[in-house]
Amino acid sequence: MYTLLSGLYKYVFQKDEYCILILGLDNAGKTTFLEQSKTRFNKNYKGMSLSKITTTVGLNIGTVDVGKARLMFWDLGGQEELQSLWDKYYAECHGVIYVIDSTDEERLSESKRAFEKMVTSEALGGVPILVLANKQDVETCLSIPDIKTAFSDCTSKIGRRDCLTQACSALTGKGVREGIEWMVKCVVRNVHRPPRQRDIT
Repeated sequence: MYTLLSGLYKYVFQKDEYCILILGLDNAGKTTFLEQSKTRFNKNYKGMSLSKITTTVGLNIGTVDVGKARLMFWDLGGQEELQSLWDKYYAECHGVIYVIDSTDEERLSESKRAFEKMVTSEALGGVPILVLANKQDVETCLSIPDIKTAFSDCTSKIGRRDCLTQACSALTGKGVREGIEWMVKCVVRNVHRPPRQRDIT
């Protein structure tokens, strides 16, 4: 009887928790993406004004519930001096969202180097990666094929894991829901990184 009640309690009051890193260079739109995610998936969340978002120094944390999954986002600062801290979070994470500023062609090679360093880390082996080509609402932005071409020599380093490159505008919210839903499917089916159990609060 206890086992039955325990199972029922877990079914009703617990969610599988997955930690998702949001990485990318500074000014790529990571925090704006996080705010849009919280606004779209948390009914009573009144987001901060997107025009007041400044460069992240350190870490922003946010939580989103999608079905039986709870995503705990860690939005890490993208300045060069902060990128050295990214790998401290790899072992704990279940997925990575890598945000690219598709309006900043000058820094695309810098973004590619940061991506390459991240994707070749053994601590991230098998972890799904969502690459968001952000700021697609700007007319002069690079297209998805442009970005895929620029990152093409990283393809072999991605290995056997779920990886998707998707257009996004964190400012307007376009592509945010689709990206989060794709990530949820990937982390739930990834048997190599089981979720953490958390009571619903």
